[in-house]
Amino acid sequence: MNQASDNPEPAVPESSTRWHRAQGSSGARRTGTKILLVLIVALLLAAGVVLVAGRPLAFAVITRLTSRKFPEVRWVEPGDLARWRADPGNPPPVVLDARTDREFVVSHLRDARRMDPYRPLLTPLKGFSKDTAIVVSSSVGYRSARLAHWLRQQGYTGVRNLAGGLFLWANQGRPLFQQGRPAVSVHPYDGRWGLLLEAAHRAEAPDIEKQSAAP
Repeated sequence: MNQASDNPEPAVPESSTRWHRAQGSSGARRTGTKILLVLIVALLLAAGVVLVAGRPLAFAVITRLTSRKFPEVRWVEPGDLARWRADPGNPPPVVLDARTDREFVVSHLRDARRMDPYRPLLTPLKGFSKDTAIVVSSSVGYRSARLAHWLRQQGYTGVRNLAGGLFLWANQGRPLFQQGRPAVSVHPYDGRWGLLLEAAHRAEAPDIEKQSAAP
């Protein structure tokens, strides 16, 4: 006698089947969303694709992805930082630059102090209390988010990351400086990421050796 036919496998309830399908579908959607975001960034940064209309979307996607990696980091928009620094009634924040020295010497925000995001030292913050308002900037906001995350771990509570970094700041026509004098261009980091900079602000400079997923 065929034992298999006498002892059939128990039927899986339809409700359980639907639940497992829903879970699989939900996970697939989340994975698909992440892949889509990565593809959008790649497409927007590909040569010849980043147009004027594409840059705002690219900055928005980069900020969203960076926020997911560093969810505890707070952000400040370029316009809000400009108004903050221009307001005599509010103490201005300490501005840190999380780029390489080669990028920093081309241009930076007024009175910015450079701090290496990969080998950070607290020397630029010597004499400042842990509750001092600090704004960290980089090219597009990733390295500065990394540094802001580290500073929070060191106990600094007033840290914010500049959304869009110096690229967006420059694209909006906001002031740049080089050794205390006005500047007009920004180091592009490399040929691909530099497409996020408007041509008028894109300095001719050698690429920076990549150490992270974004500048």
